[in-house]
Amino acid sequence: MIFILNMTLFLIGLFIIIRETNLIKKVIGLNIFQASVFIFYLIISKVDEGIPPILNQGYTIYSNPLPHVLILTAIVVSIATTSLALALIIKIKQKHNTIEEDELDET
Repeated sequence: MIFILNMTLFLIGLFIIIRETNLIKKVIGLNIFQASVFIFYLIISKVDEGIPPILNQGYTIYSNPLPHVLILTAIVVSIATTSLALALIIKIKQKHNTIEEDELDET
């Protein structure tokens, strides 16, 4: 069930990126898309009955912390990408007085 909800979120983000002509809406779609990829990666990295990777006697199933570290890094990159995209949209708005893709193609 969780995979279906995540795929729905993925498709919503992809649909917004493809369908919308407003650049800010595209950035929002990209953030939804990225969040669904992060969630998917964390879902598939879940180890049933896994414990934190602290060496204890008698435990053999440990959860790998690497996927979580990678997602934290990806979240930081996502924030930087969003900030850069919004800064570029501000410059486009100042120069062309629009943030609609259709109107930008005409200029």
